[in-house]
This record gives sequence, C-alpha cells and structure tokens, in this order.
Amino acid sequence: MEFIKTTLKDVYLIKPKVFQDERGFFLESYSEKVFAENGIEAKFVQDNHSLSVKKGVLRGLHFQNLPHEQAKLVRVTRGKVYDVIVDLRKDSETFGKWEGFELSTDNFQMLFIPRGFGHAYCTLEDNTEFMYKVDNFYAPEADSGIIWNDPDLAISWPIKNPILSEKDSKLQKFKDFISPFKL
Repeated sequence: MEFIKTTLKDVYLIKPKVFQDERGFFLESYSEKVFAENGIEAKFVQDNHSLSVKKGVLRGLHFQNLPHEQAKLVRVTRGKVYDVIVDLRKDSETFGKWEGFELSTDNFQMLFIPRGFGHAYCTLEDNTEFMYKVDNFYAPEADSGIIWNDPDLAISWPIKNPILSEKDSKLQKFKDFISPFKL
C-alpha cells in the first residue's frame, strides 16, 4: 500500500496494491500492521456500507461530537464519488480547510480521515456503493454536521442541485459551529 499525505494534516490517500488478471482482482484493503507502520493507530470497531441509487446523491458533511468522534477509512466498492473532508480541529493549522478526492471502483483508492473532520460525498454514478470503517461506535445523540453548500467553506462540488436527505438539508453553517475537537 502507498500512503500519500494530503494537504490536510493527518489525512492520507491510500493506494492499495491491486493484483488483476482475466479473472478479476485481489487487493488488501486494510492491515493493522501496515497502517501502524505508516502512523495510523486507529482501531476500527464498525463497518458501514451504503448504496446510493442515483447519481447526485450527497451525504454530509457529517461528524460525531465528543466523546463519540470517529476516524474513518472510506472506499467505493461500486461506482464513483467525489469525497470531501473538512478539518474541524480548532487548534489545527488546517482548521476550516477542505479537500476533495475522487474515489471509484476503477482507481481503488481509499481515504483515511482522522477524528475531528467533517465528511461528505457526492455520487458521480448511479448505484454507487460506499464502505467505511470507523474507530468508534455510532451514537445518535452525538450526530452532527455542517451544510454541504456552506458559503464560508466554499466547497467546489461537481453538481449544483444534489439529492439530499431532509436532515442533511437542515445542517448548521460553519460560522455557527463551535469546535470541540483538538489535535
């Protein structure tokens, strides 16, 4: 696996070694040993899998409040997404900065997102399946987020009118967010 540092502190784009032939492919998507050798000590406790049947579904920007914050390892198993993360750690030099990545079944790339980040993705193809590991259990009472089209964050999304859940259409603005997260 190749671990590529991104512009945001502690975030890695991960390129697994993919072995392909006429039968298909094989890849190792996670190895605690290899991740630890690259400075990632997250102990994953839960796997999540979502299907978005339409192109243009946008989920996020989600995060869990303290003490239920989560690090994530995300990947696409079918289709393609534009994946966005925002650093919400108030003492980070990249606080309030975002970065976007295209993850797909064709590029096999994964993204490690540390605790204290907002996370969202927009599907770029119909029937996209998205999987992610988290290092803390989901706690509904800690669920929170920031609106996808926040004017202060100014995220450059590849779509204008996404398909949103009711919950995601009512998330707070970044200027109203008071960060509890630290490095």
